[in-house]
Amino acid sequence: MGKKTVKKNKTTWKIQSQGRVWWVVDATDQVLGRLATQVASLLIGKKKPGYVPNMDDGDYVIVINSKSIRLTGNNKHKQKKYYRHSGYPGGLKEITFAKQMDKDATFPVKAAVKNMLPKNKLRDGRMKRLFVYTDDTHKHEAQKPRVYKLSQKLQ
Repeated sequence: MGKKTVKKNKTTWKIQSQGRVWWVVDATDQVLGRLATQVASLLIGKKKPGYVPNMDDGDYVIVINSKSIRLTGNNKHKQKKYYRHSGYPGGLKEITFAKQMDKDATFPVKAAVKNMLPKNKLRDGRMKRLFVYTDDTHKHEAQKPRVYKLSQKLQ
C-alpha cells in the first residue's frame, strides 16, 4: 500500500498502489461478450486512479452462475463454435456453444475474458486471478469479496 517508483527507460512513475480487491460478479442472464468486457476491465485495473498500461495492478474477480449466461441472436447457441487442434494433421476439433455449456459451463466465460485481455506477457497473470463457478457457491468467502454491479446500460 506504499509508494513504489517504477523506472522504465527514462520515464519514471510514482505509483500509489491501492492493493488488489476481490470482486464477485453474478452472470445470471448476462450477455457473454458484455460480461467479458467488464470482467477484463476489472482484471486489468483500468478503473483505478494509478492505472499504468504496462503494470499489472488489477483485481481478483469471481464469476458465479456461469451456467445461466446467454448469447444474443436466435441460433447463436447452435452456430457459435469453439475450435481446438491436436497438432496432428486432421486434428481440428470443434464444439458448439450449447454442447460446451453441457460439458463445462465455465469454459465460455474464461475463453471470452481471455480474448478480451491484451495479448501480452501480463495476460497469464491476469487470468490466474479469474475464478469462474457454475453456481452461486464459491470458496473465496475468507477474502471478503465485494459485489460488483454490472452496468445496466449494456443489457
